[in-house]
Amino acid sequence: MIKAIAIDDEPIALEIIKTLAAKIGFLEIAGVYTDAFEAAKRLQQDHIDLLFLDIKMPDISGIEFIRSLPGKPMVIFTTAYSEHAVQSFELDAIDYLLKPFSQARFLKACNKAYELYELRRGTSPGPDHVFIKVGYGQVRVRLSDILYIQSTGNYMQFVLQEEKLLSRLTMSEAEALLPAADFVRIHRSYVVASDKVSRVERDSVWIGDRELPIGGGYAQEIGKITGRR
Repeated sequence: MIKAIAIDDEPIALEIIKTLAAKIGFLEIAGVYTDAFEAAKRLQQDHIDLLFLDIKMPDISGIEFIRSLPGKPMVIFTTAYSEHAVQSFELDAIDYLLKPFSQARFLKACNKAYELYELRRGTSPGPDHVFIKVGYGQVRVRLSDILYIQSTGNYMQFVLQEEKLLSRLTMSEAEALLPAADFVRIHRSYVVASDKVSRVERDSVWIGDRELPIGGGYAQEIGKITGRR
């Protein structure tokens, strides 16, 4: 579990981060601060893995703040201004989120942080599982158990080896959860685990005895499954 705090002089921005983070099972928002100096005290007293940090704040900028820290946690900058992007990456920022950002874009940044977090802990370079929001809870699912996902109205259905899980996500949010190297979008409504595909035909792919359609314009993606680029 990544332990994070968020620093922004706008309370509404902090509420947005808390709302987006609540959908991510490996992320805990341990505190939010409109005052960077109060946040600095927290960092002295507690181990924090990740900062969500605004850049333009009244008393000290996010750039100045991160430079002032002796032991730097991972940082994801959250800002309405694009001109500091290069400077932020010179400080080894995980990501640079331009407000307003979507759940999918926020999740992508958090996944980057999680990969580095796991690497620093000496575990595998990437996670072998994801947390999927089902109802009011989060269900831990092994990536190797996912056969494919299907868009059904306002929900995404995760079809596993033994069960199906329905989650209120958009397709882009669901795609952001999954490693692109292992999952391929074959249709506007389907993403498949490439190693579970047993047969590829002109207009469909097969996973076991299930036939799934290939959408127009997805030939390049199908090439990732068959080994052609």
